[in-house]
Amino acid sequence: MTEDLSFRRKPLTPEQRQARDATRRIEAEKAMRDHEAAQKAFYANRERLRAERLAREQAEGKEAALGKG
Repeated sequence: MTEDLSFRRKPLTPEQRQARDATRRIEAEKAMRDHEAAQKAFYANRERLRAERLAREQAEGKEAALGKG
């Protein structure tokens, strides 16, 4: 019984391999930049919301203190 290897790909030439590797490297760098930008945006928004919450809680605390007096 012979094995059918027709589904196998042809081996890449060194030039094709270099082009593939360069493309993968570029795509990976873009993905990392996108990820870092998303992380920075997330943490900036988180800090903004935290500051708003703390200011709101402080204002509510002052109102409560004035209402009791």
